[in-house]
Amino acid sequence: MLEAASGITLGPTPGGELRAGPADSTQIIEWTDATFSEGLVMSTSFGIQAAVTLHLATRVVPEIPVIWVDTGYLPPETHRFAEQLIERLSLNIHAYRSPLAPAEMEALHGRLWEQGDADALNLYDQIRKVEPMQRALRELGATAWLAGLRTQQTDHRKRLPILGRQWDRYKILPILDWTTQDVHEYLKVHDLPYHPLFYQGYATVGDWHSSRPLSDGDAHERDTRFRGLKQECGLHLTRSYAEPQGSTQSLHS
Repeated sequence: MLEAASGITLGPTPGGELRAGPADSTQIIEWTDATFSEGLVMSTSFGIQAAVTLHLATRVVPEIPVIWVDTGYLPPETHRFAEQLIERLSLNIHAYRSPLAPAEMEALHGRLWEQGDADALNLYDQIRKVEPMQRALRELGATAWLAGLRTQQTDHRKRLPILGRQWDRYKILPILDWTTQDVHEYLKVHDLPYHPLFYQGYATVGDWHSSRPLSDGDAHERDTRFRGLKQECGLHLTRSYAEPQGSTQSLHS
């Protein structure tokens, strides 16, 4: 059972086990909307499978504020994909960016992604991703945040609860238990697109300099991100290199 506030709970699914699989995700979003109302937002990176959570959420809450952190280093394919989904799903998009322009950041800190060290990547994430996301949550008055994380994606995400706390806000993961096949079937049934780079061999995509296609030598799809130095970008952790000490606290009851 999930509890967001005294007397407000999301109980088990009809099968008895609380999951965030395909049969349960709409129920979770409906409960989240009823519980948090105007304080509810969602985030998207317009990544490979972004259309799933965006479609699910906007079917329940058409005007939900959608936070998109544009790092200034996204591939052109991501911008085109974003425009496609914004138009098709009529997204209430709120784009946030670092106040530090890419050229200014590089002048002050160098090309952080080329330094071969996780601390440099963590600084990059803090500047380009974490600060804009925290500012967005604050300015939009968010009390709860929907995100499309799945347990299959990283080791850290295997330990996440459906409902937790991060940065003093509730965080809800309605597709947490979806498999890659579940995602594929949902996209197919609803005629929704993958990110264009999926068809060039990408299993996951972020910034152009820290993403590459999957290869035969990769043990995990996230090996294609961040030059293999880490799995998380920082938006779902206190510090992205300290993955076992991530900042999402369970609220299972």
